[in-house]
Amino acid sequence: MKTDLKKGIIGAVAALTITTTSLFAEGKTYAVVNGDAVTDTDVALILRNPNINFEELPKTTKDRVINQLIDNKLLRQHAVKSGIEKDPKYKETLESLKKDLALQVWMQNFSQNIKVTEKEEKEFFEKNKAKFKSNEQLKARHILVKSEAEAKSLIDTLKKSKDLEAKFIELAKTKSVGPSGKNGGDLGWFPLNKMVPEFSDAASKLKVKTFTQEPVKTQFGYHVIYLEDRKGAQKVTFGAVKAQIKQMIAQERFSKELQALASKLKKDAKIEYK
Repeated sequence: MKTDLKKGIIGAVAALTITTTSLFAEGKTYAVVNGDAVTDTDVALILRNPNINFEELPKTTKDRVINQLIDNKLLRQHAVKSGIEKDPKYKETLESLKKDLALQVWMQNFSQNIKVTEKEEKEFFEKNKAKFKSNEQLKARHILVKSEAEAKSLIDTLKKSKDLEAKFIELAKTKSVGPSGKNGGDLGWFPLNKMVPEFSDAASKLKVKTFTQEPVKTQFGYHVIYLEDRKGAQKVTFGAVKAQIKQMIAQERFSKELQALASKLKKDAKIEYK
């Protein structure tokens, strides 16, 4: 029973995070469909990966995402015009959603009352110093093309080059369809979890000043990756992780208080198992 309740609390915390993003975020608008805006909140919900920077995606991918969202807006508007709101199933589902929304907003308000002192943050840091390390970071360039054949041709060209890095930069500027192409494919420093898994896995296996010998396929196309440098994981200071620690303590306290309240309510409730 405790396990089920704990899972429920974790789900509640996740729901709270989604609610905070979807209800209160106001960001960039990419299109307006009959007065209904397509925003970066819509984009974030469809990508479902906070590590993907939408603005850095290839134009064709961004256009595909925006067009999908536009289609969704149009279909929703059509559904409303069709009179679906009079359907008994719609009304029943709406009442259920209202209750879920009430819970999520209540949880957001409940979480705002949780306070964490700096003394607690420092004590947590001292007890868990070994856990706080910066992630390994890579400095890389890449060339993104649409087909595997193109990627293999670029790899063959790079294998024959006398100045690998200079040639890679040249090819990235002239051949890459990614937004970093104009900068010679430069991605700068990044932690592995910032990139999609296929890209991170291939890049992490490279030695410094080498490139991938086979095309790396991802959802964006085919990549050729050149590793310029890498930084190992390093210990971090309290100041660097203070905000993270505060969030960790608050989330744990939130879960415990929510679990305690749920247990108390269960004792006073009439529950019939069927």
